[in-house]
Amino acid sequence: MKIAVVFDTPRTGWEDADFKREVANHVEEAEYEVAEALMDRGHDVCMVGVQTDLKRMLDTLKDYGPDLVFNCTEAFENQAALDYVFPALFEAEGYRYTGSPALGLLATRNKAMSKKVLAYHGISVPGFQTYRPGEEVEGAPELVFPLIVKPLAEDASIGISGASIVRGVEELAERVAFVHERFGQPAIAEEFVDGRELYVSILGNGADLEILPIVEMVWDKRRTKPEERIATRMAKWHVPYRERKGIRNVFARPIARATRERIAAICMTAYRALWLHDYARLDVRLTPDGQVSVIEANANPFISYGHDMANAAEKAGMDYRAFIQRIVDEAVKRYERAR
Repeated sequence: MKIAVVFDTPRTGWEDADFKREVANHVEEAEYEVAEALMDRGHDVCMVGVQTDLKRMLDTLKDYGPDLVFNCTEAFENQAALDYVFPALFEAEGYRYTGSPALGLLATRNKAMSKKVLAYHGISVPGFQTYRPGEEVEGAPELVFPLIVKPLAEDASIGISGASIVRGVEELAERVAFVHERFGQPAIAEEFVDGRELYVSILGNGADLEILPIVEMVWDKRRTKPEERIATRMAKWHVPYRERKGIRNVFARPIARATRERIAAICMTAYRALWLHDYARLDVRLTPDGQVSVIEANANPFISYGHDMANAAEKAGMDYRAFIQRIVDEAVKRYERAR
């Protein structure tokens, strides 16, 4: 197949050949790894890096005429909230592409909207309240403290730290004001769900979904306090901090079969309810009494080699090349069914 790998990049004026030199040099970027995997599988690949010029991207796609666009974009003009622009453009221009549509990206980025959709479908989500920019906290919300306060529309745990856990109205007001000032967007205060932090990756579409082996974030209890055991940005991405606190992402410790089946059923319902396509990841908390609560859905998860979703795919029997090919296959099947 002719596959265009489209991604956001800080490189100005680079063409396909420039990016492929980076691939040949094994530069560790998700888009380079995806392109290499596709080329190794025999596909004709054109790498299209986007900075600010969307017309240039569309002109390149028109000249190349891809059978499929592999969407590796994560942001536009360094704004992750604009990632939906790319699938919207691909659809408008008639290109087949991998991954979730603009609707799925928009719905999952808005933490309040996604929770409302999931609750409508009978899925347990934390109780929450939102505060618009400039809106002050007036009294205690009808929620059970402690709460965790986050920016409404960020991902990758941006804006989440130890200070995000609040235990009273005064701390809530301070953190909401911080989110408003620092991020210029609404704040969401959610009931904190204590339990195991599970990451459930899914491949497929419609009735044909596969749950990959579940990944769990674990903390060394000798080096962390209970309130520190949350998936902050530091806990997810800062290697020295992870080493200091004994934080590891591992395949989930034993989960009872009935609970595992319930997690799978809940996550598949959530996947379909949020208009997700081809692949996605759901963040789940499993409480000590066996309750399953969906915390967030990630319509555009990190698929780089050696990270959670790729590792889960490998555990399921797919090496990295086969994993990337599987995403291509799922997208192609989805379009064929829609004919």
